[in-house]
Amino acid sequence: MKPSNNKILEIQGLRALAVFLVLAFHAKFIPGGFIGVDIFYVISGFLITGLLLKELSTTGRISVKAFYLRRSKRLLPAAFLVLFVTALFAWLLLPPNARGSIGRDLIATTFYISNYLFAWWENDYQNLNATPSPFIHYWSLAVEEQFYILWPLILIALTKLKSARKFLVGFSLVTITSFALGVWLTIVAPIWAFYSLPTRAWELSVGALIALVPSLRRKSPLIALTGLASLAVSAFWFNENTAFPGFYALVPVLGTGALLSTIGAWPKPLKALATNRLSIWLGKISYPLYLWHWPALVLPIAILSRDLDLGERLAALLVTVILADITNRYVEEPLRVKSFFPRRVVLSTVGAMAIATLVGFGISQSTTSSILIDGKQVTIASIETRPAPYSDGCHLNYLQSLPPLCEYGELNSNITVVLYGDSHAVQWFPALEKLAREKGFKLVSLTKSACPSIAVVRESVDAFNMRNCAEWRANAIARIVSAKPDLILLSSFEHYAPPGNIESVNQWWGDGSLQTYETLSSLTPQIIYIQDTPLPKRNIPDCLASTSEDKCLASKRHGLPQVAKFEIVDPSEWLCDELCRGIVRGNVAYRDSSHISVATALELSDSLWTALVLKGFSL
Repeated sequence: MKPSNNKILEIQGLRALAVFLVLAFHAKFIPGGFIGVDIFYVISGFLITGLLLKELSTTGRISVKAFYLRRSKRLLPAAFLVLFVTALFAWLLLPPNARGSIGRDLIATTFYISNYLFAWWENDYQNLNATPSPFIHYWSLAVEEQFYILWPLILIALTKLKSARKFLVGFSLVTITSFALGVWLTIVAPIWAFYSLPTRAWELSVGALIALVPSLRRKSPLIALTGLASLAVSAFWFNENTAFPGFYALVPVLGTGALLSTIGAWPKPLKALATNRLSIWLGKISYPLYLWHWPALVLPIAILSRDLDLGERLAALLVTVILADITNRYVEEPLRVKSFFPRRVVLSTVGAMAIATLVGFGISQSTTSSILIDGKQVTIASIETRPAPYSDGCHLNYLQSLPPLCEYGELNSNITVVLYGDSHAVQWFPALEKLAREKGFKLVSLTKSACPSIAVVRESVDAFNMRNCAEWRANAIARIVSAKPDLILLSSFEHYAPPGNIESVNQWWGDGSLQTYETLSSLTPQIIYIQDTPLPKRNIPDCLASTSEDKCLASKRHGLPQVAKFEIVDPSEWLCDELCRGIVRGNVAYRDSSHISVATALELSDSLWTALVLKGFSL
């Protein structure tokens, strides 16, 4: 994702393809377009290693200082330009209570550590519905910059060895180790595998191996076509549910490697496609295209408070192309041909980073911390407070599968109620704990994020792993057996996506409901299912902080039907009249874009108790 003065036209064509795929992916046109990043990585490893090896062969040494200065001059001006413009518009357009995260992200991006920040942020299940950061696309640049810092040092270290095959052994060791780590982490911690340099370095070192070993370069049109086919399969077959990078990353990485290693032998139609004026131009502006495309796509959502339609996405991409061309003409090209003293490059870099840090700090300090409701200031922190099981370890995160002993209320009671499900079950915990203390029953909480009580199989995606979910369900059922409950209360988020090969969502959910009922019906005299709460159309606290209350609504439509013989409680009648509003009886109804707030749950405790009694539950 960097500009280059390289004269190999086919590489410019590959760059054009890579950035086209990324833009098409984020504009929701191509499901696997994210592999464009992997194409960039292989190209970067190939070019950078080629330059370093050439310098070593002609001068006998590698100048780390000169290398870092060249990278700074090439990459940072456009990166900081987009960073500052994006920060300004994010500050103006995004909800005022989001400014803390905007400032934080800006600072992390400035120091090229944003990939790890975003890995940590997305690995927190509470951020599933958070507004995407306008800087999140900088994660891949952070990976490259971290590679640029370490790779010359690795080469210099390898030059100290006496072995004639030192570079081959060293590059191969990096490739194999990084790939193995990526495969393992994709299974156990997929978010970290996706964003981390150690799990992505092998993609760059594959390009390095092609630059190092001339025998890997073949005059084979068939290999070139195989590489192109690999990229096509990846782009159109992969999607957001693909366990990536892992083994799947081999397909686009080796495909790119095949195309790089056969430059000069590409079939004429392929070469013509890659080296025509449009492809060369797109390759030339691929770096600013990448920089501008994400804020151009995501910031309008803040204005419209909805996803972009087809015409709006195309307009955003047109704006991206215009901004990229302007950036290339008036920032990249003039600086590329201009010479600067090293001191000036260093001072400019340090100055830009210092300014960005101060701007990030200033933006974070301007965040709104409260909302005016019925003439009273209510802090956003209080609205976003989560139920107690999040803090006491009883609501499990993605990678956890063994529920601790979590009992509340009257622990010596002869009546036991079990709460079982995902985060849309634990959202009822405040009401149930209050009732347990007031009515004198024991409450056992068994909840895990993103793992519904309904026994459906979900695809492992991002930080969610179905294996951990299945293990947790088995452990939770064992706890229910030992608890011998008088009542099991179930609830689940009802907007999960089924695996891609299942056509009927209702059947998928219905089969899971029947299986759950069959499993639990022999373990308790009564099972009550609390239907999912109305789903907000956007983050309610963000909405209330930035616009009028009448625009902060939820959808009354239920997610999925229940076909099992559960007793059903419908909470929508407590949260909706003709509309499902963001403020209900003086309380902010939702703490985010999915879960009801603690205050709302507590306020609904009497309604919930009445509903349970009407369904036949008694002490």
